Amino acid sequence: MDKKIRWQQRFANFEKSFFHLRNAINIPNPNDTEKAGLVQFFEISYELAWKTLKDFLESEGFLTNTPRDTIKQAFQSQFISDGHAWLAALSDRNLTSHTYDESTALKIDHLIRSKYFLLLNDFYSNFKNKSQS
Repeated sequence: MDKKIRWQQRFANFEKSFFHLRNAINIPNPNDTEKAGLVQFFEISYELAWKTLKDFLESEGFLTNTPRDTIKQAFQSQFISDGHAWLAALSDRNLTSHTYDESTALKIDHLIRSKYFLLLNDFYSNFKNKSQS
């Protein structure tokens, strides 16, 4: 499969999940179920974002094997602007997908709203432009 087409297909899937995340962010006074949905949409969106980066980097001639390698290369190549925030989001995404603790869930909810959504929004804007060129 053409590597450019692959990252664009992955980005299209990211975009769908990201729109759900954006809708969840905009729910005023979310209940516990809506908060859980927000975390789930973050997990899916983040997973698709780093995999889009991996596919994009491969289309540019880079080879990465892990999410951490992908994020580091994307930052070095200036495809993302805040490598540290991406790595923190990776750590928190891994934490939420493997355990459930109410205090951790509340902390992650806050980080998604205050930091990680903006990170994914920047990614969306940047790669939306790339996918249209």
